[in-house]
Amino acid sequence: MLDDAGPESERADGDFALVGLPRADCDVLRDLFMAERARVVVEIGLAYGGSALAIEEALVSEGHSETWHLIIDAYQDLFEDAGWNAIVAAGLGNRCSLLRERSQLVLPRLVTEGLVADAAFVDGSHIFHNVFVDLFFLRELVRPGGLVVLDDCHWPSVATAVRYFELNTGWQSQPIAEPTRLRAFRLPDPRLEPGFETFTPFGIA
Repeated sequence: MLDDAGPESERADGDFALVGLPRADCDVLRDLFMAERARVVVEIGLAYGGSALAIEEALVSEGHSETWHLIIDAYQDLFEDAGWNAIVAAGLGNRCSLLRERSQLVLPRLVTEGLVADAAFVDGSHIFHNVFVDLFFLRELVRPGGLVVLDDCHWPSVATAVRYFELNTGWQSQPIAEPTRLRAFRLPDPRLEPGFETFTPFGIA
C-alpha cells in the first residue's frame, strides 16, 4: 500500500499526509466504483496517486479486459511525477492515461470527442469557478445514472459548486455507509435539463 511505503518523493515534509487521500477514503472510493461496476472512469487530480490506485483496484477487480482510467492533472510535475510513478510501479501504466493539461480545457475536448464515462472522481482545483466548470463538463461526459464522487466538499468553494447541480440538474446525494470525507452523487436517468425559468439559487449557509 502507498500509505505503508510512502511516495517516492514529497514536495515538502508532511505533504503526502496533507494532500494525499487517506487510506480509509481510498477504500471507500474503491468500494463505490466496484459497486458501480465502472469500466470507464475519469479522474481529476493525481497528486501522489492514492486515489488512482484505489480506482485501478476497482477496475481490475471486475475482470474486464477493456477498461479505461483517464487521469487529468496539469501539475503532476510539481510532485516530481510521484503519482504517475506509483501507478507504473504497480504495473498499471498500460491501463491508465495521464493528460498533463488543465481539466477545464481538457474536458470540453473530451465531450466533442464523444467520450462516455461510467463514473468520475474529482479532486483537482478547489477554486469555485474551476470546480464548477469541471462539474459542468462531467455532467456531459458521465452517462445518465452514472456516479460523480468528490473529495473536500467541506471546502465552501467545492460544496457551493456541487450544490448548483443538486438543486438545478437533479444530482442526488448518495449515502455512504462508512465514515468518509468523500461525497457521491448519482446523475439522473434520464438526463434532466432545467428550463431557463426554473433556476434555484445554490448558495450554502
